[in-house]
Amino acid sequence: MKLLIFSFLFLVFCTPVWAQKADAVINTKEVLRIESMLASDAMRGRKTFSKEIDVAAKFIGAEFKKARLKPMDGLTDFNQTFTLRRARFVSAEGSLDGKAVSSENIIAVTTDSLLTITEATGYTLATISAADNLTAAAAGFLQQNKKLLVLVDESFAKNFSRLKGFKREMLEYKQPVVFVLTTEKPAQYAFTIKHSISNQPLQNVVGILPGKSKKDEYVIFSGHYDHIGVGKANAAGDSIFNGANDDAAGTTAVMMLANYFSKLANNERTLIFAAFTGEEIGGYGSKYFSKQLNAEKIVAMFNIEMIGTESKWGKNSAYITGYEKSDFGSLLQQQLNGTGFSFYPDPYPTQNLFYRSDNANLAALGVPAHTISTSKMDNEPNYHQQTDEVKTLDIANMTAIIKAIALSSKGIVNGSV
Repeated sequence: MKLLIFSFLFLVFCTPVWAQKADAVINTKEVLRIESMLASDAMRGRKTFSKEIDVAAKFIGAEFKKARLKPMDGLTDFNQTFTLRRARFVSAEGSLDGKAVSSENIIAVTTDSLLTITEATGYTLATISAADNLTAAAAGFLQQNKKLLVLVDESFAKNFSRLKGFKREMLEYKQPVVFVLTTEKPAQYAFTIKHSISNQPLQNVVGILPGKSKKDEYVIFSGHYDHIGVGKANAAGDSIFNGANDDAAGTTAVMMLANYFSKLANNERTLIFAAFTGEEIGGYGSKYFSKQLNAEKIVAMFNIEMIGTESKWGKNSAYITGYEKSDFGSLLQQQLNGTGFSFYPDPYPTQNLFYRSDNANLAALGVPAHTISTSKMDNEPNYHQQTDEVKTLDIANMTAIIKAIALSSKGIVNGSV
């Protein structure tokens, strides 16, 4: 649905009410309270499948209940549960023309517990050359739904392990694909690969604020609440990757906006507030979520990711990924005229940020879905580090950003654009 230009009179007469309510509801005390809970050491980095991420989900759900949101249709609470089929590696051995291949150089994407592969078992040989994009080429082979043995050039040795991420897909790949790191062009091959296959539950946390005159038109505010958990201790002895900025900050914003819009109580369109799981391992929460809605009814998606630090332009600013793909960004900025806050196009186009967050799954369905961020991707020292803690965030600036999102969204929320 194409966003249209709002009326001047709406902007003039409605802005003061929205701004006053934003100042009253969205404040640094509440932002710090929520952020500190999500990024506490007790949450141990909110890793997908951990017991701590379940604790985080309960906390988010309780805040949604306090904000008087409603569950999605068909659900009895705020948990949108789904199952992810996981393949845990057990063992692998193989040879190419009689030469043994190390198990570290074998990655199988499969839902089978045992694979036995030879020239006689119906596999087709394929290659990923040094000139290819590793992940793009691998994804292309997986989508073919054929039994493949893919020989990956050894120039990808440092990045080969990234292909393990494809093993987490939800039954999307029916036929096994085996990747082998090698320079060989074999006439004969033999592999035996074992996995333990399990189905494990995950949950998004989703709340609804029904609209008034346009209930069947949806506006989504989202962030991901998972992070990467606990790892090797750094020099300071800290092993917890708290994920304060990535993305407790975005999730905090979603929870603050839910409370704000609930108290404002003038949304003509239905608002959906979603805290996604599984972003760090492949965007599986938003992928599942996107399949539960009719994309034609979604007017816009505000995905919020890493807003806890200043942008490259300083305070009172943020950027929008995929700015040129719709009029989303220009509409938001027009609502902020006179506030001193500025939205900019993504300054890091070579990093493909538009496709690296949870907006991508909705955008693929034709929704004007964008991510709002301040992260300096060329100089963000705490990104995916143990030092991504609350004390490194600018809470006052983060609060200002949440207010700006609230104010800039009013035309979309009220159905005037």
